[in-house]
Amino acid sequence: MVNCGCGLLTANQEPVPLKSVDVEVAVRDHVATVSATLLYENGEQSPIEAVFIFPLPGDAAVCHFSAKIGQSEVVAEVREKQKAREEYDDALSSGQQAFLLEESEQSPDVFSLSVGSLPPGESASIRLEYVTELAVQADDGLRFCLPAVLNPRYQPRGEDGGGGTLSCGPGTSVPASLVPYSLTLSASVCSPRPIDKVESNCSLDPVQYLDQQQTRATVKLASGHKFDRDVELLLYYKDAHLPTAVVEAGRPSATPGSLMGDPVVMLSLYPEFSPLAMSSMTKSGEFLFVIDRSGSMDCPMGTAGPSQMRIDSAKETLLLLLKSLPIGCHFNIYSFGSSYTHIFPNSVVYSQKTMDEALKEIKGMKADMGGTEILEPLKHIFKQPCIPSQPRQLFVFTDGEVCNTKAVIDEVKRNAGSHRCFSFGIGEGASTALINGLAKEGGGHAQFISGADRMQPKVMQSLRYALQPAVVDISVTWDVPEGVSVTPLSPPITNLFQGQRSLIYGQLTGQSWGDAEGCVTVKYSLAGQPTQNQLRFSLQPTEDTGLTAHRLGARALICSLEAESKEQGDQSDGVKAKEKAIEVSIQSGVSSSLTAFIAVNKGSGEAVQGPLLRRHRASGSWLLESPLATALGKTLQEVESSKPESVSPEVWATVLAVTWLHGFKMDAQVEWEFLAMKAVSWLHGEKVPCLTECLRAGNLLLGCQVQESSMGM
Repeated sequence: MVNCGCGLLTANQEPVPLKSVDVEVAVRDHVATVSATLLYENGEQSPIEAVFIFPLPGDAAVCHFSAKIGQSEVVAEVREKQKAREEYDDALSSGQQAFLLEESEQSPDVFSLSVGSLPPGESASIRLEYVTELAVQADDGLRFCLPAVLNPRYQPRGEDGGGGTLSCGPGTSVPASLVPYSLTLSASVCSPRPIDKVESNCSLDPVQYLDQQQTRATVKLASGHKFDRDVELLLYYKDAHLPTAVVEAGRPSATPGSLMGDPVVMLSLYPEFSPLAMSSMTKSGEFLFVIDRSGSMDCPMGTAGPSQMRIDSAKETLLLLLKSLPIGCHFNIYSFGSSYTHIFPNSVVYSQKTMDEALKEIKGMKADMGGTEILEPLKHIFKQPCIPSQPRQLFVFTDGEVCNTKAVIDEVKRNAGSHRCFSFGIGEGASTALINGLAKEGGGHAQFISGADRMQPKVMQSLRYALQPAVVDISVTWDVPEGVSVTPLSPPITNLFQGQRSLIYGQLTGQSWGDAEGCVTVKYSLAGQPTQNQLRFSLQPTEDTGLTAHRLGARALICSLEAESKEQGDQSDGVKAKEKAIEVSIQSGVSSSLTAFIAVNKGSGEAVQGPLLRRHRASGSWLLESPLATALGKTLQEVESSKPESVSPEVWATVLAVTWLHGFKMDAQVEWEFLAMKAVSWLHGEKVPCLTECLRAGNLLLGCQVQESSMGM
């Protein structure tokens, strides 16, 4: 199967305009600020509009977007998404250069960048900045990953009329010698504790320490690196499990009392369980192993040199897990692809006999089950009654190549009270949004395995977590001086494990506090015993931190508000949550699913000359012309004669184009979903009174059965 890469497409479907990628990473303890500069060049004879679809970490907070064309630089601002699209369309219509950056509504780790009206022979330098938390690995290392590929995302059957197809972003994964652009990456690391070592799956120059305590260091990728695979950095600190706290000063120009104007505290907590509690590791449980056997699992774990196939690594790990289960527990093994199967009709008691039966089945497993429809086996599992006194534990192994990420995570969230979910992203390009989302909403833990990684140590850590007694009744309380208050920005903690980190964000409001201290207390019940962990911290704000904590705190708050808005729908509380999410996103300059970054280069006011070559039908509407009719497989006369009398040619052309995409091109939905959404928004803006009649006529002409609901009309 072909992996999808990142790049702008020319008319010949070649990813030529992207020339280079330069990345700077600034790591402060547990979080990273990433600045990426992408250089494009229009080698064609006319101005172009192009769409660049690319992956980012699923929990990243995009906080800056700017573009430089020649000597002119424009900095994007965050707008409500529909307003941003309208501003972009207006700019292109008047011949101005414009740039639009927006997050996919299906998966928060996929972004679309529209580059509009780039003159012939001109270069555009795009600068993107985001902040992200660093995940803790099984060996206590902190993992930073720069995704290089957007793997094909499987569109499940029955969704939007699809029949079970792979949908890809532009470009394809190619050998390193043919990658048309290079990558330079440098990282600076700063920590309150000594930096033990820095490792990578790519060649690095030697680490340069900047002080005798080895708390500051820099490292670079070796020169000549081709961006043909994910770039992974692993950072190791001494005494990594010590809790820490940072109080970050607000932006001086922001209003006091606002999120960006007040200080924000970021706490890194590692709960310590008592030896007595840890000695009561459970010997019961219902362990359900959910194994991805789609065709993509027949790919290597990594692209750098020979590596094990994904399905083989998953099988070996499953064998180890089975042999490690406690006697007397229950278990079952599910396989999924385009359909799903399970070894036993229902979960069975773990014994020598049932283990041998399962081992025999595992040895015969192949990546031969087609697509990646993970939602249906999860629904089946959640419908099964839980076994009394056997807590349900899910272990999900997948390369994470699905389009319906949010639907899968929502299903896990709805059933979070009946299970814990431990997820494993296998191979490069695994969706961070899916893997982290499953674990977060399922009260478990996420792991990523790629390249030469051995899956077994990471999986055994998750098994140890699963065997730990469940922590319940978790609460977080703040003790701060009089006149100071704390507004939590993070959602409530729903799960704790021994040695696992929890990052907590809070907005500090009130008078200046000088050398005063605050205290946070995490209380919970473990194995029937009330327990608590405390951390005292200085309230003195730290300057010049790049507002990292503010932006990550804003992202956490936005995600909570988006979830509340979705749950409440059109009810009053849902509308208020949506409005608040948009307000926080605009105020903080942090991306969300409800907003977008828009930049318009007004320059000297002179319009870009020449006909605009559009890429991927990126405009809000289509024109009723011969090229469109040809793409639809019709003559222009056939298209014109089928037009309802009451609509304009442009409305009719736009309805036909969107209908054709939904009816015949679901295999490329990741590529055109933003463009179709913009087109539907344009139709709504035109206040067309007869869209239903138009769609009915379009279906008749094209020979398809697309529904209004699937098109968002």
